[in-house]
Amino acid sequence: MQVMNDEVPDDGDFDAHRRRGEFDGITPEDFVAGSGHGNPPGWLPSASIDRLRQEMPIPYVQVVPAHTDELGRVVQIGSLLHMDGDGSVERTIIAGRVLYHETLREAIARNIAKDLGEIAIPVLPAGLTPFTVAEFFPTPGVSPYFDPRQHAIALCYLVPVLGDCKPQDETLDVEWCSPDGLRMHAFIDQMANGQGEIVRKAIAWACL
Repeated sequence: MQVMNDEVPDDGDFDAHRRRGEFDGITPEDFVAGSGHGNPPGWLPSASIDRLRQEMPIPYVQVVPAHTDELGRVVQIGSLLHMDGDGSVERTIIAGRVLYHETLREAIARNIAKDLGEIAIPVLPAGLTPFTVAEFFPTPGVSPYFDPRQHAIALCYLVPVLGDCKPQDETLDVEWCSPDGLRMHAFIDQMANGQGEIVRKAIAWACL
């Protein structure tokens, strides 16, 4: 029986001292908060990731943050005001690629912390089946999802957050609204390149 499957171990795991090459000394927290000695393995410089984007699909996670009531029903959906690379402001959701040797749980947690801060307190799903898979293409019209940089395959999750969300990094603000209100429809219409379609599917999935 395969155990651990090469995850980055916690100190108490039975095989915590098994050698992992360049990952020796790397902890799960390094992937969430960033290593104190530079970026962890798997974080590529711009030139390398730009080259790979021209040669192969890149795996991503996309996260729709939510507030839930005491029965677990979604009462608010979060969207981000984000500073784009060209300095423009766009409405979007949490997104980021999965790093080499990073589990999906670590990728979800790291990207939530990157945009919402360390005390957002996400409730990660018990299972890792996404509510949808969005395939972004660099050619418009191939799918509802467009990314001019790359062909990206995004696993999409709706994740409740319990803590205080403080915009981080390139995130300027986090705005919350009811999933079935007119304001939510306006927010979805402001999202480009298929992000709004992901939010629509998240709301439909949460209301099943």
